[in-house]
Amino acid sequence: MSELAFFSGTMDCGKSTLALQIEHNRSARGLQALIFTRDDRAGEGKLSSRLGLVTDAVEAEADLDLYGYVVRRFSQGGRVDYVIVDEAQFLLPAQIDQLARIVDDLDLDVFAFGITTDFRTKLFPGSQRLIELADRVETLQVEALCWCGARATHNARTVGGVMVVEGEQVVVGDVSNGAGEIGYEVLCRRHHRKRTTRATAGAGALSPDVLPVTPA
Repeated sequence: MSELAFFSGTMDCGKSTLALQIEHNRSARGLQALIFTRDDRAGEGKLSSRLGLVTDAVEAEADLDLYGYVVRRFSQGGRVDYVIVDEAQFLLPAQIDQLARIVDDLDLDVFAFGITTDFRTKLFPGSQRLIELADRVETLQVEALCWCGARATHNARTVGGVMVVEGEQVVVGDVSNGAGEIGYEVLCRRHHRKRTTRATAGAGALSPDVLPVTPA
C-alpha cells in the first residue's frame, strides 16, 4: 500500500541526508526515483546535504503541477517507482494535495522532507498541509543541538549573529553563513524565546539564564 510520508525536524537534523540515503538504498535495488526540491542551498534543481552529498532534482516552482509532471513522465515512456520531495515546507498547499493524489491515483510512495515551523515559530503552509494529509509523520531522530547543548527545537533567523523575528517567511540561507549575512541557527525553546544566539550569548558578560540574587 503506497503512502505519503512526511519526515520533519529542525534545520541541521539530517533531513536531506536521509532523503539521499533513501534514494541510494532504493536505486541499489533497481528502483528509480523522481526527486523534487525547492530553494535548495546548492542552487536550482539540486538536492544537497551538509555532508557534501548532492544529486540532481526537479525544481518545484510554484506553478509546477507535481501530479501532472509525473503523469507526463509516464506518458513519455519514463519510469517512476517512487517520489522524493525535499524542502517540502516551501511547497504550496495545492502542491501537497498533488502529492497525495500521486499516492492515491498512481499508487506511488511519496517521501517528503521538511521543517515544520519558520523563524517565527509559525507553521509553513506546506508543512501544515502535509501534517493534515500525510499517512505518516515522523520526527527525525538525529537531534540538532542548541549552542547551550540542549535539544534544538526552533529555527532562528539571524543577521550578523543577531536573531530577527520580522521579515519574509522564505529567505534562503544556511546555518553556516558568516557574520553580517542572513543565516539560520537552531535553538532550544528557552533561547529562542529570549532571542539568545551563540553570538549574543558570547557577547554577554553574564549568562541570560542567571537569576538575580537579592542579598538576605
